[in-house]
Amino acid sequence: MATSLRAPMATSVPSSSSSRSLKRRSIQTLCAINSRNGAKIPMPPVNPKDPFLTKLASVAATSPEKLLNRASNSDNLPYLDLFESPTLMATPAQVERSVSYNEHRPRRPPPDLPSLLLHGRIVYIGMPLVPAVTELVIAELMYLQWMDPKEPIYIYINSTGTTRDDGETVGMESEGFAIYDAMMQLKNEIHTVAVGAAIGHACLLLAAGTKGKRFMMPHAKAMIQQPRVPSSGLMPASDVLIRAKEVIINRDVLVGLLAKHTGNSEETVANVMRRPFYMDSTRAKDFGVIDKILWRGQEKIMADAATPEEWDKNAGIKVLEAI
Repeated sequence: MATSLRAPMATSVPSSSSSRSLKRRSIQTLCAINSRNGAKIPMPPVNPKDPFLTKLASVAATSPEKLLNRASNSDNLPYLDLFESPTLMATPAQVERSVSYNEHRPRRPPPDLPSLLLHGRIVYIGMPLVPAVTELVIAELMYLQWMDPKEPIYIYINSTGTTRDDGETVGMESEGFAIYDAMMQLKNEIHTVAVGAAIGHACLLLAAGTKGKRFMMPHAKAMIQQPRVPSSGLMPASDVLIRAKEVIINRDVLVGLLAKHTGNSEETVANVMRRPFYMDSTRAKDFGVIDKILWRGQEKIMADAATPEEWDKNAGIKVLEAI
């Protein structure tokens, strides 16, 4: 009974291999009918500039049996043997690009501006003197001396020193002294230029340039002040006293260095540093922080300007001597 039931099922349900062969024969029959009737297999639209799709479409339309009678275990890549020259597969399809915003975007990232400045032997200090800035500046100075110990180095300064704009301490005084010591060890001429603000230790770096090569923009500011005690937080009183003594020592060192580079006495520098001492470009030149103001034509204008006595003489005003 079981045998009689299994026999019809075996004959009625085709196997997977027989179904594939039946499907292949039906496709071949359809292709033969279409070829006898002169009809072509409808193909989807293809890119006319794609060599692979164009060749494949032409073969499928003219001789579809080449596609249907392919061996399943072929060693060649799929449809690669349809080409007379397989090197066409290595050529990407030439697709027309649409004109859009992306066509005008740069093909490479923007240049590294600090590296470009370094290539021009320019070191720019544009942040407070924190450890990361000190490390970068000293490394750039050492690199420029190694590249050419005879060419000058240009340091542009726009820094608030070891403090922020609001006066809060962000770095230790050793950061400014470290850059200063590195500048003093260089064999190159150092041209310093103040382009915004040179406050505290940044003013010391401005004054530490080579004599005659210290410049300042006409609207830049310079300021010298006493070092500040960092935030003590929860430090005990004994530690606060130690920090205060260290700040006093740093103040004396700063006074001595400023007196050395500005040509003033230590007493004069110490007196003006009792409170924040601001200087514009003209006052900084008179105090000895810089040597020249970088204002085109200003030096000639100031040299040609008449003194008050000459103005009075030219105007016919006679000055009476005091009795």
